[in-house]
Amino acid sequence: MSLIDYLVPFVGALAILIVIHELGHFLVARWCGVKVLRFSLGFGKVLASVRAGRDGTEWSVSAFPLGGYVKMLDEREGPVAEHERARAFNRQTVGKRFAIVAAGPVANLLLAVVLYWGLFSTGSDELRPKIAAPLAASPASVAGLIAGDSIELIDGDPVRSWQELRWRLLTHAIDGNTINLGVRSEGSQALAERTISLGGLSIDESGEDLVKQIGLVPYRPKIPAEIGRVAEGSPAERAGMKPGDLVIAIDERPLTDWGDLVHVVKASAGKPLVFTIERGEKREKLAVTPEAEMVDGQPVARIGVAVKDRPELREAMFVTIRYGILEAFAKAVRQTWETSTLSVSVIGKMLFGDVSWKNLSGPVTIADYAGQSAQLGLAQYLKFLALISISLGVLNLLPIPVLDGGHLLYYTIEIIKGSPIPERFMEIGQQVGMAVLLMLMGFAFYNDINRLISG
Repeated sequence: MSLIDYLVPFVGALAILIVIHELGHFLVARWCGVKVLRFSLGFGKVLASVRAGRDGTEWSVSAFPLGGYVKMLDEREGPVAEHERARAFNRQTVGKRFAIVAAGPVANLLLAVVLYWGLFSTGSDELRPKIAAPLAASPASVAGLIAGDSIELIDGDPVRSWQELRWRLLTHAIDGNTINLGVRSEGSQALAERTISLGGLSIDESGEDLVKQIGLVPYRPKIPAEIGRVAEGSPAERAGMKPGDLVIAIDERPLTDWGDLVHVVKASAGKPLVFTIERGEKREKLAVTPEAEMVDGQPVARIGVAVKDRPELREAMFVTIRYGILEAFAKAVRQTWETSTLSVSVIGKMLFGDVSWKNLSGPVTIADYAGQSAQLGLAQYLKFLALISISLGVLNLLPIPVLDGGHLLYYTIEIIKGSPIPERFMEIGQQVGMAVLLMLMGFAFYNDINRLISG
């Protein structure tokens, strides 16, 4: 993947999330009768703008792209004509000001609901929550799980796919010491209960995947090393390999499945290999020399063949997950809520040292995820967009001055005490909030650089 493959999905995601956030502020401000002077995508110097609408709102693109703002008529920022004072933001009731400020983060959360709703309604093919043999001495192995088990419940919550399995494990593991699984073994009609201890496991960006720490490995059926396609001009074609050939050995070493073939070829760039194949009722030997190709900046040896598609094996590995319109909506709301509360919980555990600050990600990591998800297809990119939209909404609701949540905190205090907070108090709060925000950004960039260096 080139830089453009990461940059375009990242910029696209950023533009969508910022526009949705600011549209939330804009639409509720207009609904409350407040005059909007400028709607800006980005901060700093205005690069391009156009005026439109009955109020002549300036729609602009500014130099610094990591954010945006809606500038409203406000007597605290300049003189306001007598006939327009009723439309100034500072003249609105505290309820209206609260609604206008809250509308941005809420718009991001609603976007996530809409995206999840669409994804759950259209459906997708996902790995079954079926496991291979658990890793030796792992919590899963100790709990008695065996190869072929299908995990159908986690603490009473149904599980339909491997992705849902990962999510349920994470949401239950963050606050629990044990997890109860409902497991169905191959050939069994009854669910068995298995309890997994989470003692000693860590939820840490720098550590192992939580599922792997537990010892769970997705089920993979053995796929015969039968050639389905041979690339034109490839080493395999030059050696005489054809679709339908069944590779049974390489350099006299028997193969058990397609994975063995891939493993041997990847480790043999430039090294001649002797393939023993069965073609019909005949057995032949073909000399093939793998050639190295650059993949994600790394050399990978290939011979130019693809495995034969076997629908029956795909059926054993994948399941189509699709929900009805109403069920999909309910699930979308639940997914958004659970992701939001999990984000808040992780932030809280960071503050108390229970979760590493290495989990904090900056724009470089987000761009990396954007590029990778875009390469996996539209559905994965939309899932990424929903997740980042939730993160943006939750971040902005944190009670940190400068962020929307800080203003909401001021308005909440105003509602309780019956009068606005003194300007001096708000100025100090803004300075403290900016310091906290810069500290968080510093941590995020530091983690980004660390990930780039460590790979």
